[in-house]
Amino acid sequence: MTAVHIADRQTTPVEIEAIRSLAEQVIRMEGYPHQAELSIHLVLDDEMAGRNQQALGRSGPTDVLSFPIEDLAPGLAPAGFDEGPPLLLGDVVIAPSVVARQAVEFGVSFGDEMALMVVHGILHLLGYDHAEPAEEREMFGLQDRLLAQWRAEEKAQQT
Repeated sequence: MTAVHIADRQTTPVEIEAIRSLAEQVIRMEGYPHQAELSIHLVLDDEMAGRNQQALGRSGPTDVLSFPIEDLAPGLAPAGFDEGPPLLLGDVVIAPSVVARQAVEFGVSFGDEMALMVVHGILHLLGYDHAEPAEEREMFGLQDRLLAQWRAEEKAQQT
């Protein structure tokens, strides 16, 4: 099974197991091997602001940042990792307090906005981007499909 390591270094209540389940499902649905690993860091605004400044040269905290280890092609899971060492995908860093503020601003639940950030961050690890309009359509369309499938599966498990 995909290893999803979660480090929670912040104060906003989050559902760690829901985040882990969603991350595992995204990796699985994208065809990545069971030996894939990634880390999700839940951080305070100050830490996120520092990372945002260092990585992108932008001031202030942001919602999610991704730090891929491999240079992966979107939609093409690498082969040859069924045996041997794990495929290390990278780190997703999320500031739940920023996500909570955005949820209020966008009129959505915190859980839905958090799920979006998890999927968005992981897709960046897998090589997706949204710098160009065509890339944005592809990535955001995939985000929507992955989230819809995850919600449907979650709902089915509750019944």
